[in-house]
Amino acid sequence: MRVSVVRKNIKFTPDSRRVVARYFMNGYERTQQMVLRIMTLDEKQVSETLEQTLREFARRHRNISSIFFRHCEKIRPIIEAMQVDYEAMSLNRKMLIGSYCTMEYAIESAAIFNPSIVEDFDQSGLETGEKRVIISFRATGEGHISSIVFRRGILDKDNNLQIMKIGHHIDKAEIEHKTVFNKERFLTKLIEMHTQDKYIDQIMQDLPNEFEFAILKNLLTTALSDPSILQERRVALEEILWLANSFYDLQFKHDSDITERVIFPISDSESRGIEDARFVRFVDDDNSVRVMATYTAYNGHAILPKLISTEDFYSFRVMPLHGEGAQNKNLALFPRKIKGKYAMLARIDGVNNYIMYSNRATQWNAPVLLQQPRYTWELTQIGNCGSPLWTEEGWLVITHGVGTMRRYCIGASLFDLDDPSKEIGRLSEPLLSPLEDEREGYVPNVVYSCGAIIHNNSLILPYAVSDYSSTYGVVDLVELLDALKKSK
Repeated sequence: MRVSVVRKNIKFTPDSRRVVARYFMNGYERTQQMVLRIMTLDEKQVSETLEQTLREFARRHRNISSIFFRHCEKIRPIIEAMQVDYEAMSLNRKMLIGSYCTMEYAIESAAIFNPSIVEDFDQSGLETGEKRVIISFRATGEGHISSIVFRRGILDKDNNLQIMKIGHHIDKAEIEHKTVFNKERFLTKLIEMHTQDKYIDQIMQDLPNEFEFAILKNLLTTALSDPSILQERRVALEEILWLANSFYDLQFKHDSDITERVIFPISDSESRGIEDARFVRFVDDDNSVRVMATYTAYNGHAILPKLISTEDFYSFRVMPLHGEGAQNKNLALFPRKIKGKYAMLARIDGVNNYIMYSNRATQWNAPVLLQQPRYTWELTQIGNCGSPLWTEEGWLVITHGVGTMRRYCIGASLFDLDDPSKEIGRLSEPLLSPLEDEREGYVPNVVYSCGAIIHNNSLILPYAVSDYSSTYGVVDLVELLDALKKSK
């Protein structure tokens, strides 16, 4: 039984005008040479060059002078190593140096895809049948570096989406790293990351059970500065630093619109991108509400599953996920606890769907096989397309399957509310397949989603088109659930 999908005539496409001011480090020696040249300028030349730069770029960024100053602070050790009195330098000279350590990065010039949708915290001032929503996207720019961006909109009674106007400036958040770590938990995660034991012991053996981030960072920085360090040891120490940098809080300014907030790669663990955030509105047992998401951090050669949570979309807490079940991509958190425990979908082996339970949202072990590829359109792999959705008939899970020619299609399954390991039904045909005009893009023949919602008794399904742009479709919930119940 084929379920009908109404594709809506709305398209989110890459916009190369949306830029952030990103820190630019051109290597130690070249940075030294650049600073030396700037130090030969007199104050008049410094002021004139800075004024010209501000004239050309200030309107493109909020308070860019403070960005220049922060970026100069980042290379302060290099400057002071040159026997330059940093404190005696004028503010203009520091800002000018910072401007040479800054570049614009078009965050979504290449693609805006893999969307998820959640209900906004604020539902005031709406008409009957309307819902205010926040849509997240994976945005990619030069070098395929991925970040998370947002749009706000209103779904009306007919499931039409009105998108709010996009803000003019894009803000990166202020970052505050975790300051104290539990040694036992830290060591456990390093073992899960397969970091070599002998190098872990060399660094960690003398640290107390509760140790400070600054102490560990100093130990690692000192060891990594040794020019004779073996490459094998360098990789291991960088992995330890990578993990320590992966715990942090983000704080956006309250005068920024949600469309101006970008969660850009911060830590070493995500230096090459933040991939496929699956946002979900999580209601705890005490009825408190927060929005949480799993995502994949990527540094160019390894991945690290992470969890991000917020109660207002201004402040975000970011933490790595731990355990044997947090070893691959495609994790999706259930929107509420089941029998007092958090529940998570995962694809730990890259092929099959798994389910697991935990007392902690960051610790995941004992994954249980849930689904294997069954139909021809998913024989390569099956995975989730976002967090499960609660319905009176059961947990609705939107899935993705990969078939011939690496074509991605979207499917659906239904699971028991009290025991989600029990499958009630599963569509034998895709719910959504790439249409002819959806086949072309950065990665051809792909439709993919990272999260849907239910509104007006309909499934609202945002999805990416060939890893380039995004749109959404609407499915009648009664028709879908009926098809799933009859599919068993």
